[in-house]
Amino acid sequence: MSTPDTLTADDLEFLGRPLYGFLSAAAGPVPPQPRPVWFETTDAGALQLFTGPDTVKVRHLHRDPRASLVVTAPVGEPERWVSVTGTVAIEPEGAHALCERLAARYWDLTDPSRAAALAAMLSEDWVRLVIHPQTVRRYAM
Repeated sequence: MSTPDTLTADDLEFLGRPLYGFLSAAAGPVPPQPRPVWFETTDAGALQLFTGPDTVKVRHLHRDPRASLVVTAPVGEPERWVSVTGTVAIEPEGAHALCERLAARYWDLTDPSRAAALAAMLSEDWVRLVIHPQTVRRYAM
């Protein structure tokens, strides 16, 4: 298990798959409450996801911008995971485009119910969370 502050080419290949990440925002004395999220890596080596602007995680991140995202291989594959911890920027721009890209990555948008769900999502307000890695840990069998 290594701990450089950047994602490796192997990490980026793994994180490029449509896997769920589990996001935990720092919450002071309150235990973190991980939530499964869609995500993607950026060209700059950060991770980004979208969420509602009034969610509990956004309120926590306004108070303390630290968070972690853990991504694991699915059951049936050799054990593998990547954990990224860092500071989070809450960006008001780019969330809808990110939502569209991630929906295409995680869903079959030729399915009318998925296309309708995406259309409904795009009518909502979103912010983009960008995690800038400070510590990266990984394990692969």
